[in-house]
Amino acid sequence: MNAYNATASVQILLVEDNPGDARLARQGLRQCKIPNDLHVVDDGVKAMAYLHRKGEYATAPRPQLILLDLNLPRKDGREVLREIKEDVNLKAIPVIIMTTSRAEEDINKTYSLHANCYVTKPLDLPQFLTTVQSIEDFWFSTVKLPTK
Repeated sequence: MNAYNATASVQILLVEDNPGDARLARQGLRQCKIPNDLHVVDDGVKAMAYLHRKGEYATAPRPQLILLDLNLPRKDGREVLREIKEDVNLKAIPVIIMTTSRAEEDINKTYSLHANCYVTKPLDLPQFLTTVQSIEDFWFSTVKLPTK
């Protein structure tokens, strides 16, 4: 059925600066069959602090999946992705790019930086929720995620 037991929650880090999109992702993930804990940061600097457990994120759980927007303040998503995939302690964490960009350049660049998946955010609520639930179906029910 799935790789997780009913009592374990999947730890997800959402790096998203748009409060509306973060709210939609939270709503979509709340409806998932797999229990999950969604942690949200709103810029690339905070994302790296979270992942390295620095400052206010010293006790943050290690995410098993990262949902990453590309267009972020302070440090953009491409740079965050590059840093994650170059870090021996982080590179095994799957990173799903969730962005409004449909630009071939962004798609090619993020895959060259070893993104695990590129998803274009739908603009309306029902499609956005369907997209989040599709991510859940694939990444939590089909794929075996790394534990360390």
